[in-house]
Amino acid sequence: MEYTSGAASWRKVIRRAVVGLLPRRSWQRRPGWSMAVPVIALAAGLLFTTTATSAGGTALREDRRPQLAQLIKDRRDQVAASEARAAALRAKVESQTEALAGSDAPIAAQRSRANASRQAAGLTALSGPGITVELNDAPQLGDGSLPDGASNDDLVVHQGDVQAVVNALWAGGAEAMSIMNVRVLATSAVRCVGNTLLLHGRVYSPPFKIIAIGDPAAMQQALAASEGVRLFKDAVDHYQLGYRETVSEVTVPAYDGSTALRFAKVPE
Repeated sequence: MEYTSGAASWRKVIRRAVVGLLPRRSWQRRPGWSMAVPVIALAAGLLFTTTATSAGGTALREDRRPQLAQLIKDRRDQVAASEARAAALRAKVESQTEALAGSDAPIAAQRSRANASRQAAGLTALSGPGITVELNDAPQLGDGSLPDGASNDDLVVHQGDVQAVVNALWAGGAEAMSIMNVRVLATSAVRCVGNTLLLHGRVYSPPFKIIAIGDPAAMQQALAASEGVRLFKDAVDHYQLGYRETVSEVTVPAYDGSTALRFAKVPE
C-alpha cells in the first residue's frame, strides 16, 4: 500500500471538511447523516497520515519473525560472552587469592575455612550412586490433533512437575543434584516459560533430566510417595507424557556461576 505525503493528505481533508460544514441554502440542504461525512473524512485522513508516518515507507504487515529469531540469537551470544568473561574473572580472582594465601596468614585461614564449605555449597563436582529422572512432553500426533479430552497444557511438562520431582529427591536424602547438567544450589529456582525451563538465567527444552546422588532406594520411595509425582505419572498413562527413572553411578558438576546474593534473610 502506498501513501501520499502527510501535508497533501491534510490539505485535501481540511478543504473537504470546510466545504461540508459551510451553511447551505434551504434548497441545498442534505439529509442529516451527510453532516457526518466531513467528520469521517477528517478522522480517515488522520488515520492514514498516522499510518503513513508510522510505516516510514515500509510494509506494516511484514513478517518479522526472522528479525526476532536473530535478536534472540544475538542476545544469547551476548549472554554467553558475558558468562565466559565472568568465569575468566573468577578464575583470576581465585588465582590471585591463592597466591596471596602463601604469604598472608589471615587470607590463608579464610581460604581454608571457605574450602571446607565448598562441597556443601555445591562448588565441587561429586560422583556416586544415584538416580536419574527424565520428564518429557507427550509426542505430537501426525495430523496435529490432540488426544480426546486433552488440551495443550495436558501434553507438556510444567514447572510444578519438575519441582515435585526435585522436592521428592531432596526429601529422599539426595546429597547433590543437577538439572540439565546444571548444579542445583540452595538458591536455585525452577521456573518454566511455556514448555521451556528457566534455570540460572538459561533456557532449556524438554526432555528435562534431573540427576541426584544419594541412596537410590530411599529416593525411589520418596518419588513413589510424592503426590505431585503420582499426578504426573497419571498424566503419563492418559496423555503419553514421558517419565523414566534410572539407577546408576552418576556425576553432578560443580556450580560454575556467580554466587553473589542480591537479597538474603536469616530465618527466624
